[in-house]
Amino acid sequence: MALVPVCNEADLPPGEKLIAPIGKFGVGIFNVAGSYYAITNYCPHRGGPLCQGWVTGTTEATGRPYELEWKRPGEILRCPWHGWEFDIKTASTLLEPKKGVRSYKVELKDGTIYLEVPESQVPKELKEVTA
Repeated sequence: MALVPVCNEADLPPGEKLIAPIGKFGVGIFNVAGSYYAITNYCPHRGGPLCQGWVTGTTEATGRPYELEWKRPGEILRCPWHGWEFDIKTASTLLEPKKGVRSYKVELKDGTIYLEVPESQVPKELKEVTA
C-alpha cells in the first residue's frame, strides 16, 4: 500500500468533495463535517460516475403516519445516473439490496490529505515525483 497526497486540507472544506485520478475510475474524497472519507467513483448499479453525484441527506420515517424527516445532511451520495443513494461513511447503499463500493483510508498529515491505495493504483506521475 502507498500513501498518495491528493490535496491540501484547505482545498477541501466541510461539505466539499473532489475526485482524484487514482485507479481506473478515480476516487472521490469527501469532507463530512470535518472528517474525510474516500470511495471509488463507480456505481455498482450500472457503472455510473458515482462521485459526480449529489451530496445530500435522506428522509426517515418519524413513526407518525405519512410523516418524514430530513436527516443526515451532507452524509449521503446520490448517483447522477439513476439516483442510487450511498452512505459516504460506510460506502454502502441505504436500501436493500445492500451493495457497497470500495472505500479507501484517508489520512491527514501536516495539512495534506493522503489516500492509502494499492501500489498498482498510484498514478504514474506521482510515482515519478516520489521516486
